[in-house]
Parts: sequence; structure tokens; C-alpha cells
Amino acid sequence: MAGLSTGLTCDNRRTSVTDRPLVWVGIDVGKAHHHACAMDPAGKVVFSRKVANDQAAIEQLVARARGAALEVRWAIDLTSNAAALLTAVLIASGQQVVYVPGRVVNRMSGVFRGETKSDAKDARVIAETARMRTDLTPVTATDDLVVELARLTAHREDLMADWVRGVNRLRELLTGIFPALERAFDYSTRSSLVLLTGLQTPEAIRAVGQDGVAVYLREHGAWPKAIPDMAATALAAAQAQTVRLPGETTTAVLIARLAQQLLDLDRQIKDTDKLISARFRAHPQAQIIESLPGLGPILGAEFIVITGGSLTGFATPGRLASYAGLVPVAQDSGRVTGNLRRPKRYNRRLRRVFYMAALSSIRAGGPSRAFYDRKRGERLIHTQALLALARRLVDVLWALLRDGRTFTPTAPQPTTAAA
Repeated sequence: MAGLSTGLTCDNRRTSVTDRPLVWVGIDVGKAHHHACAMDPAGKVVFSRKVANDQAAIEQLVARARGAALEVRWAIDLTSNAAALLTAVLIASGQQVVYVPGRVVNRMSGVFRGETKSDAKDARVIAETARMRTDLTPVTATDDLVVELARLTAHREDLMADWVRGVNRLRELLTGIFPALERAFDYSTRSSLVLLTGLQTPEAIRAVGQDGVAVYLREHGAWPKAIPDMAATALAAAQAQTVRLPGETTTAVLIARLAQQLLDLDRQIKDTDKLISARFRAHPQAQIIESLPGLGPILGAEFIVITGGSLTGFATPGRLASYAGLVPVAQDSGRVTGNLRRPKRYNRRLRRVFYMAALSSIRAGGPSRAFYDRKRGERLIHTQALLALARRLVDVLWALLRDGRTFTPTAPQPTTAAA
């Protein structure tokens, strides 16, 4: 009887669990493990557990959540590579998944008691946030091409960071032994780096003379038209410094190696740009995006990565502009009204895409330049006029994607019905 009674209790308990209408499962994403916390509509924790970043373990989690309620909704705090397998398994099993930004999790953590920080607490915060908010962005299956572009653009961003750091380091080293040569050239150009792979000190340049510098540059692939002026400038810098500075020999070796690394890095960046351009132009919306003045393949690829290249989630151009941080928000208090400020929450990468597009488009002239000049005539400073142009480009691109047409300098004429 005791055993039978226990069995009935367990069965009744299972029935009550299955009758639970809905649970939210928040997942704190990690590289090796995730932590999942399920919460019912009353805010009570149903279960909290650690899950390996493994397909079988994630599928078991899905089965566990399905057994806890009639409907399950999922929320994650990352959409990076660490969440790729998790997201794929959830979407493949037909689950509803939303994205809770990390900054929201950090702010919501203050609502809960205590100052401790743990994966379990973060998972609970994510579930609680998903339970209370209905405006979170849904996570959908990502196209292979978008994933490729995301990884290519991220790789390019890393290469560019290495490039900037390397050029700055090169200038610092060169200033320590040959400041006149450091001032003489722009070391973000290939020809200047070629010079430093072989000649780094005043004595070395004086030893070969102007003709020797020119021969070295020519043999190592410097830009032919720039060689005469570069050789003369380098020799003039060398003749202006006869003092040998401390550490010159070792520093010269470091400069030569760093210059060669930067040349190799420059080639990697160019090869990556070619690959990005090729993959970007395989996207069905690429022709429309690239037709807009200022949006080349690199910025266009960034736009596709951020938005998917479609208007899904952006019902109006205002929503796309707001996501890019180009729509000011009100900052009113009491009797003070009409104040506007720059938003604090927006996609900074998307803002940069349209800002750089605006900057490029005014250099090309045309309607963008006319719009920019008109804004400057309204006494806006350069940055304000650029942001206004960026906002205008959002409107135009949104309309182009909506209509499925490429950009033309003049607006298309509406068609009229035949009489």
C-alpha cells in the first residue's frame, strides 16, 4: 500500500507539472557549458541546471523543458559562436527563442537580492526578463551566407586592429632612433613600409645614397611614380641627423621585422576584402544595397550581417534608423519639454555603417553632397550634417529594399493607368 500510494502521488505530480501552461527558459551561454533556468508564470523556478555545449545534452534539455509545461519559450543572452550549436538545436526542434542583450541582464541583476554573480543567477535573470517583456528580438535561423559574411567581417576587423596597432608601434620605434624619417612618410602606405624593410637608420641611408634608396625601392615593388621623391626625402632626413641614438642597432632590426609584418598584414587585408566582396555580391539584396552611394561591398556586408539584408523586424524606416541610433530621444522633465538627446541603446556597428556611407557619399558628389551642403547652410556643423545625411540614407535604403529596386539619382515617376 505504501508503494502504491507513493506511485499515485508521483503520477499526480507529473500530471500537475504537465498541466502547467507555460514556462520561460533563460540560458546563460558559455563556451563549454550553458546554464538553464526555467520559470513559470508566477515567477517560480521550475528547474535550474548546467548543460554541456553538446548536441545530445541540449536535446535532453529541450525534452526536459517540454515535459515541464505545455508551451516553452526560450531566451539567450548571446548570439555569438558560443551559442551557434544551442541556437541551431532549439530552432531545429521548433522552439521559440528570443535574445536578451547582455546590458539588460546586467541591469536586471540589480533587481534581485544580493550582489553575487553566478551563471545560475544570470540564467534566472534572463528567464525573468523574457517572462516580463514582450518586445525582445526573436532569434531565427541564420542563412549560411550571412554567417560567412559575419565571420569574414569579424576577421577583417581583427586584422584592421592589428594594422593600426602595428603602425603606431612602428612609428614609436622609429621616433626613438630616426625622428626625421618618422615625420617624412605616411607608414600606412605600402611604399613607405618597403623602405623600412631595408633602410631604417640615417647611416644606412647615407651609405647607399639617393640612387641606392631608389634602387632598393624599385627592386622591392614600391610605387614607381613615388620612388624619386621618396629617395630624395629619405636622404634629406638622413643628412639632417648625424647623431647616433641609443639602441639604434637593435631597434632597426625590430623596425625591419615589423615593417615586413605590416606588409604581410596589408596583403591579408586585401585578400579578405576580395573574399568579402565576392561573398557579399552573392547575396540577393547586394545589388540594391551597393547601388546606394557610399555603400560599397565592405559596408554592405556589415549591413547584411547586422540586419540580414532584409526589412524583417523593421516595419518602418524610423525603426531601422532608431536601431542605428540616428533618431534622438526625448529628455523631458516637469515643465521642461522638447529636449532631445542622443540615444544610449542602439547598434553601434549599424550607426558606423551609415555614418561612413554618408562620409563616402559626400566625396562622390551628387544628391548626397547637395543634401550635406544644404544642411551646412542651415548652420549645422560637419558632424551634425553627416548624421542628418546618414539618417536620410536610412530612409532611401529602406525604400529601395521595400520596392526591390536599385538607386537612381532622380526619384522614379509614378505610373499612371492608361485612359
